[in-house]
Amino acid sequence: MYQRFLNNNDYLSIMTKEAVSQLIRGNEDRYADAEEAAESYILDYLSENYEIERVLAQGKNLEQYSRQVTYPAGAHFYYDGKVMEATRVINGLKAPSDHLYWMECEDALPDAEQVSRYSQRVSYAPGDIVEFNTVFYRCLDYNGPDYNDIRIPGVTAWEEVEDIKDWEPNLPCEEWTVVRFADRFYALIDRPELIEKPADNDGANDEDADAPSDEPELVDPMDWTKNPEESDNWGLIGDYDPEYNEYGLSDTEYVVKDGKVYYPVMNPNPDTLKEGFNIKRNDPRHPNIKKHMLRLAVFELHKLISPNNVSSARITDFETSIGWLKDAGKMRINPNLPRRIAPDNKPVSEFAVATFMRDYNPYKNPWHI
Repeated sequence: MYQRFLNNNDYLSIMTKEAVSQLIRGNEDRYADAEEAAESYILDYLSENYEIERVLAQGKNLEQYSRQVTYPAGAHFYYDGKVMEATRVINGLKAPSDHLYWMECEDALPDAEQVSRYSQRVSYAPGDIVEFNTVFYRCLDYNGPDYNDIRIPGVTAWEEVEDIKDWEPNLPCEEWTVVRFADRFYALIDRPELIEKPADNDGANDEDADAPSDEPELVDPMDWTKNPEESDNWGLIGDYDPEYNEYGLSDTEYVVKDGKVYYPVMNPNPDTLKEGFNIKRNDPRHPNIKKHMLRLAVFELHKLISPNNVSSARITDFETSIGWLKDAGKMRINPNLPRRIAPDNKPVSEFAVATFMRDYNPYKNPWHI
């Protein structure tokens, strides 16, 4: 599937929304078709002397913001239709699990140099080996964006609650004890303190009145015969909700997932995006490539509708962009693109320039027009 360099909102910078809708006519696949044709022009003219593939990758690698991904500062992504840059680390969602997805490789790897670095944008299968923070990990279970379950090696945000017993009557429990009752889990959220037993004066005599009093007897006011469904002292533990962002970092913040109870040991919530705090608008795409690809793509969209009835304005834009690509390809202008490096670690030169140029003074160079 073709990865797009542009996005739908880019077209609104040179066309109205109504005009764009008339061009695509409800078929958004036309965007990709037009951009693929426009990209072919750009590659034809610029691939010989410039690292144009790397420049195009800056736009193709942009993806929609995902709550499961942890973004480092400087990362770019789409959010609300705009290209944003993370100005600080943005923590991603960390869901509980009853098994490990990664295991650290203890044995030395013979081909360690060939191991790729871990990426949250890649899906992994059991047996895959990655390098993360200078440590090698082996994948134990499927994870990644294709499975809607991103798991970072070595990161475990939840611990499972051990020693969960079935509730029994007349069995006192400590506060925050977790029990199972009727296939549901409950935590003792309110454990009343022991109270002093009321004095019993029935049958008391004078001798007992004069005797020194013992320590007061304490009794448990809680009715342990009431099951968790009947007692207000017990709280039902809710299921884990990936859309909920307010889980507290506490060993009593219990959740249930896949029939087991967990509590967080590190912040499991995704950070809330806020422009000016942890994100800002910043488009990493090359402005000239973006401008000319947009013009070429719009021309191609018009051709799809009516090849013999393209407006003069679109034809002029097309010809202007093709002229710019020609001049950039022959290095008559400086497109501010990274140069392709030759085997001698020097930038490659355009054939005509490298063969016939004798004086690099632009005013004496007959190939510069």
